Amino acid sequence: MTGMTSSARPLLNRRLAEFGTTIFAEMSALALSTGSINLGQGFPDTDGPEEVREAAVRALRDGRGNQYPPGPGVPELRTAVAAHQERRYGLSWDPDTEVLVTAGATEAIAAALLALVEPGDEVLALEPYYDSYAACIAMAGGTRVPVTLRPDFEGGARFRLDLDELRAAVTDRTRLLLINTPHNPTGTVLTHEELTAVAELAVERDLLVVTDEVYEHLVFDEAEHLPLATFPGMRERTVTIGSAGKTFSFTGWKVGWITAAPGLVSAVRSAKQFLTYVSSGPFQYAVAEALALPESYFTAFREDMRAKRDLLATGLKDAGFEVFRTAGTYFITTDIRPLGETDGFAFCRALPERAGVVAIPNAVFYDHREAGAPFVRFAFCKRTEVLADAAERLRKTFAH
Repeated sequence: MTGMTSSARPLLNRRLAEFGTTIFAEMSALALSTGSINLGQGFPDTDGPEEVREAAVRALRDGRGNQYPPGPGVPELRTAVAAHQERRYGLSWDPDTEVLVTAGATEAIAAALLALVEPGDEVLALEPYYDSYAACIAMAGGTRVPVTLRPDFEGGARFRLDLDELRAAVTDRTRLLLINTPHNPTGTVLTHEELTAVAELAVERDLLVVTDEVYEHLVFDEAEHLPLATFPGMRERTVTIGSAGKTFSFTGWKVGWITAAPGLVSAVRSAKQFLTYVSSGPFQYAVAEALALPESYFTAFREDMRAKRDLLATGLKDAGFEVFRTAGTYFITTDIRPLGETDGFAFCRALPERAGVVAIPNAVFYDHREAGAPFVRFAFCKRTEVLADAAERLRKTFAH
């Protein structure tokens, strides 16, 4: 009997064929092999508050969460999430029916898209976009439709949403808008005017919206984070995603959540239960305590990141980069054309050897690669001395 194989067919599901090893893995490997400062991947190089870490240790020792926690998340965390949303934004959510705990924001995104999108549905996403968006839309069988944030050098060097382009992208097949604000990688925070237009479009065309708001506590200067669910007609059609990793600097714990109307939470939970089922048991209790920290913690956290943003931005400007204004997140997007460069991929692959610093080419976050070709992203969620060292290396390499 002749053995049968499927060698004529690629092993990887065709929906994922375009997604290879992430640029983060490639650049992190380059950082290790060259001994470079890694300002590519967005994770802090210090832990968050000691009292939050001790809360996790206490939960472990007390046997809370060491076995499967409840599917929707432990009641303490769901209650803390609801209290946080009401305290900060005036949004009232029922912890039992309108809050769902997930394995980080990444699972929240995946579960929401798998639950709400069917094959053939179009999903509009702001481009450049976090790389898991495209993969999750593909796994759901949806069609991604990028709406490109355009660089505006006249308006303080920021990226702006073209509202006419957004409206024109909606078709009869559009099911969902995937919105990220504060926005990774550009650092843009959508304005009240922009969010009003998004909300009005969603209501007019009866669209669902998934909003990735994981950087909600990292907004700077005069920028203000405004949850889309607070806008007229949006509470019942919006799935809002939050995360402990970005706010409390414990990214390895993978604790995220969604808040939404009961029907949306039920739909997302139906998909989530077949992904991780449950996760992060003891850490959920710790994050519940973290969300109740006094306002002084959030203010100090934001001010610390603002100072780090300014330190790195100054160093990048001194080295000759065009630096876009970061109103939120812990990333700075730069334009490398003033350095005589146009290819972000080539620039980032050579940067570790040239300067001993690692960054990420923004083009990986674009469908329209040419639109992102000259832009490069740096993370500033690192220790001050590390950022100062990186800034000095870049100055020595590029400043004339």
